[in-house]
This record gives sequence, structure tokens and C-alpha cells, in this order.
Amino acid sequence: MFSHITVGCADLERAAAFYDAVLVPLGLARRVVAADGGPAAACWVRPGHALPRFHVYLPFDGNTATVGNGSMVAFAAPTHAAVDTAYMAGLAMHGSSEGEPGPRPHYGHGYYGAYLRDPDGNKVHIAYRGDIADA
Repeated sequence: MFSHITVGCADLERAAAFYDAVLVPLGLARRVVAADGGPAAACWVRPGHALPRFHVYLPFDGNTATVGNGSMVAFAAPTHAAVDTAYMAGLAMHGSSEGEPGPRPHYGHGYYGAYLRDPDGNKVHIAYRGDIADA
């Protein structure tokens, strides 16, 4: 469905370290992407796949990166343990908690998730979807 999702950052090195810590436990890997004429970026993808991609960019217009109110990027986790690991890794990399890992049955049977803010304030959700885990 998606080609890619992009969030802005003020410090690409810091953002890349945060997302490496959070996304590697979810089975994603940072990928080198050829220069596309845009600003410096980091990109993550599932190994062996070209899409979808998750990018962190310095803003194209050169202005300060800002957070979208109501915006959130959600990443699928393969297990409850992966949610826990990614959440703790994000906190260790200067993220902040928006909701500790735990069951969220109001979202579906077997749903388990956690919420973070990255160092730039972008909201990140890590979710194990027990209701559609093997779908």
C-alpha cells in the first residue's frame, strides 16, 4: 500500500541511532539509498524488500523540523518481546515514553503495543497485532 513514510529531524546522526535501536529488533535494517537530489536521509526496510521504506530526513526546505499534531508512525513487531526490546532501546537512545508496553485489548484481541517520541518529538508506535499476526 505505501511506498514510503518520512519524518523530519534536526540531527540526522542522532535520529539514525534512535531508529536503528528501535527498528532492528523489529526486523528492519538501515539501507543506503542513492542520492535523490533531496536532503541527507536515513532509510530502513525489511531485508530483501525494496518497499515500503521508512525515511528520516533533514527538512528539504532547510527550516526546522516540526512534529505533526495527530501524526504517528506505527511499526509492526513480530512478538511481545520485540515490542519491549524496541521500546527500551528507544528510551536508551533519548526517546521519551508516550505509553509503556502492554496489552491494548480495545484495539483488538492479542494487541500489545508501546508508544514513544523520538528525539525530535515524532510519535512512534510499536505494535504486536495478535489479531492479525500471521495474516
